[in-house]
Amino acid sequence: MNFRTLDLNLLRVLDAVMSEGSLTRAAQTLAMTQPAVSHALKRLHDAVGEELFVRSAHGMKPTPLALSLWPQVRDALGTLRQALAPDSFDPRSDAVQLRIAMADATAALLAPGLVARIEQSQALVNLRVLPLTTRDPRKLLEGGEADLAVGFFPEAVAEIVAQGHDTALRRARLYDTRYVCVMRRGHPLADAPLTVDSFCAAHHLLVSFSGRAFGYVDLALQGLGRTRRVVLTVNQFFTAGRVVAQSDLLTVLPEGFVEATGGGPELVTRELPLTLSPVTVEMLWHLRHDTTPAHRWLREQVRGAAADRRPAPAA
Repeated sequence: MNFRTLDLNLLRVLDAVMSEGSLTRAAQTLAMTQPAVSHALKRLHDAVGEELFVRSAHGMKPTPLALSLWPQVRDALGTLRQALAPDSFDPRSDAVQLRIAMADATAALLAPGLVARIEQSQALVNLRVLPLTTRDPRKLLEGGEADLAVGFFPEAVAEIVAQGHDTALRRARLYDTRYVCVMRRGHPLADAPLTVDSFCAAHHLLVSFSGRAFGYVDLALQGLGRTRRVVLTVNQFFTAGRVVAQSDLLTVLPEGFVEATGGGPELVTRELPLTLSPVTVEMLWHLRHDTTPAHRWLREQVRGAAADRRPAPAA
């Protein structure tokens, strides 16, 4: 490759396709047509003498060469961008679409605050909330399907911490909450403290993104040599709230999610008769968005919305 004759605009195309994982989304980001992006990739392929992407069922899959080039291209473009336009994003004039993966209860807690902040700042940003169907959103972020993931991701966070500087993901803690037992008002167990015996004797509803009928509560009970009967497994907190409000099933939810289930005054909470780890709600994002002004702006809004909804400390 002759670097002196290389059109450096082709590197912006490489960066956009790597970030978006799709010719269509890359074209939108670059304000180009899809054929123009495709033609630019062909020119870049010709310049480097190797294929950089292959088509797959999930979009454009980068080759090993593209994967090795991208971090350096990304860093170089980021340095230039910061030098030439360090604060180039203006939410009032720059119309962008950003995607957040969240569970329904998390969205119910944060979306009102996010909308208020967008409206108050007269931002042209459009937010898409994507359904979260996993406790490990790393593939969504690495594949460019989501720009940000918000939720409780203990296993993913543990691996990110273990990888240290080698990880491609970034994280920030938003707030902590805890698990509580939730039941309908007037439930036979609502007027007295729960015991392990009464808890295990009851019938339960489990919220499971994967559909697997075994969760953190079951793991804790297993350590005590006990089990429970899970009558129903659902993948949405709102559904859980409606079912529990109209039945004698118990469920276990993060305390801050109870209001967001739609049950409201129909539900009561009780302390669990077993110990579960605290629920740490975090946001995760890919390093390719770490310094992007629009994405930094989004993370600031999420932090603000989370602080507004953060439960007050116990007296």
